[in-house]
Amino acid sequence: MKKFLKILGIIVGIIVLAVAGIAAWINFSDMPSHPVQDLEVKLPIDSLSLARGAKIARTVCAYCHQGESGKYDGKLFSPESEGFGEIWSGNLTHHPTAGLGRYKDGEIAYLLRTGIKRNGKLAGPFMFFPNLSDEDMAAVIAYLRSDAPEVAASDDVRTTRYSFLAKALIKFGAFKPLPYDAKPRLAPPASDQVAYGRYLATAVYDCAGCHSASFETNNLMEPEKSPGFFGGGNPVADPEFKLIPSRNITPHPEQGIGKWTEEQFFKAVRSGIRPDGKALSVAMPRFALQDEVEINAIWAYLKTVPVLATTVAKAGK
Repeated sequence: MKKFLKILGIIVGIIVLAVAGIAAWINFSDMPSHPVQDLEVKLPIDSLSLARGAKIARTVCAYCHQGESGKYDGKLFSPESEGFGEIWSGNLTHHPTAGLGRYKDGEIAYLLRTGIKRNGKLAGPFMFFPNLSDEDMAAVIAYLRSDAPEVAASDDVRTTRYSFLAKALIKFGAFKPLPYDAKPRLAPPASDQVAYGRYLATAVYDCAGCHSASFETNNLMEPEKSPGFFGGGNPVADPEFKLIPSRNITPHPEQGIGKWTEEQFFKAVRSGIRPDGKALSVAMPRFALQDEVEINAIWAYLKTVPVLATTVAKAGK
């Protein structure tokens, strides 16, 4: 019996040491590094392309990166109370060491495609735009390189401090970069309204990301394969970090927007007013910069997505 207890004690001791070693590795070792590529990017110089890049950035990038100064120098993205640590969005200004001034154009493109920063580390599990067209990608980078006041150099940098859980998820591969296949990405022509609407809703403005079932189960490479695609229910944080379930925006007549008119949809996404006269959640970005062509295309596409009967709170996004 004593021999058995001795052996058992040794086994338990080995297990404890192994667990302690793994915990120490998770908590104190460096984050995984990944190969970095400097993609070939030719930035446009025409005014229409710069305006296009500005519109996308001011709708998408600003939502996460525009700080209190009005510049894209970062803000608190996820508080420690969420469980993943204190996470701050990056500085997108021209600053040569704190911002994008230290990046090559192709490194920015690779970051947006894969989530890999120029130092080889993963940017969050965020910052993924794998299906954005090469043309729109170049337009966004051109805007970020422009003399727009939002991207003027700022040295404001806050340090992200990942929790033990977040470190474990990253180091064991639950959060990982997206693959890059180097294939050209082309946007469909605006004349193909449904296809263009799909591109805008899934690749540019990422409506599907918030309006599907969960960020954790979204399929970033093939959004239509995401569980609950456009059915809503995903808890989305508003500016005060209050979680609000996203709305069902499939054509379901009761739970979705099946009874909405095109005019009501236009008013909702541009001004944030629902057909019943109530305001949409502040977690829902206002598409005030988007023209009729874009909004009408998104509307045309949403009418074609599979109907889901997901029930979510009416006050949701």
